[in-house]
Amino acid sequence: MVINAKGVYYKDLNDKIYKAVKNGEKKITLKNINGQRYIGSNLSAKARIDIDGVPGNDLAAFMDGPEIYINDNAQDVVANTMNSGKIVVNGDAGDVLGYGMRGGRLFIKGNVGYRVGIHMKSYKGLIPIIIAGGIARDFLGEYMAGGVVIVLGLDDVSKGSDSSVNNDHRIVGDYVGTGMHGGQIYIRGQVEKYQLGAEVEAHEPDKKDLKKLEQYLKEYCTDFGFDLKKIMKKDFVKLIPHSSRPYGDLYCY
Repeated sequence: MVINAKGVYYKDLNDKIYKAVKNGEKKITLKNINGQRYIGSNLSAKARIDIDGVPGNDLAAFMDGPEIYINDNAQDVVANTMNSGKIVVNGDAGDVLGYGMRGGRLFIKGNVGYRVGIHMKSYKGLIPIIIAGGIARDFLGEYMAGGVVIVLGLDDVSKGSDSSVNNDHRIVGDYVGTGMHGGQIYIRGQVEKYQLGAEVEAHEPDKKDLKKLEQYLKEYCTDFGFDLKKIMKKDFVKLIPHSSRPYGDLYCY
């Protein structure tokens, strides 16, 4: 099924999507998307949505099951509190990606903005995964409580980035893992101590970690046509929290 979204108000567009899924459509293509919000939000089904254009904020908020493939960039708050499913962005994405995300996979080919993975958590055995091929800005994994965030810093997708972020070839910005109390962050390359929040510590991944990384990255590389072996040749840094209760002394008596 193909829906032409040119000039269509976001509420009307989402009504069309919900009705199509309810009527049993398994594959929907959205043409001429230009900032319409909430696409796929609160959608619970086994369906695929292909998007031509740039969707607006809160794509796939509370989504539970569908797969969304975007042939361009994405704006802010993608996968807000998403339960399950998959999102593939063939470009860059904005800020606050995966806010409170509880499950599913969010794959971004290019760069991501600020506060990616904020309040991200594992839920009833579900492990949410965010992978960015380019670079990330400040506050990556802020207050993160579970799940996995991976930033690859691939040269071929991070070129042309804003110099305020990548003027010294940094893969991530500052305050990484501030308030983090669960989950793991993997950075492919160097990260300096001054870039880290006080709640996290850096480690060299062990064999078990590297095996998990390969599992996570295999699907990602297949989606974007990257060479998994080439990616895994470069060293990763694993970031984990010091404590599961970093602010216990402040809020508990």
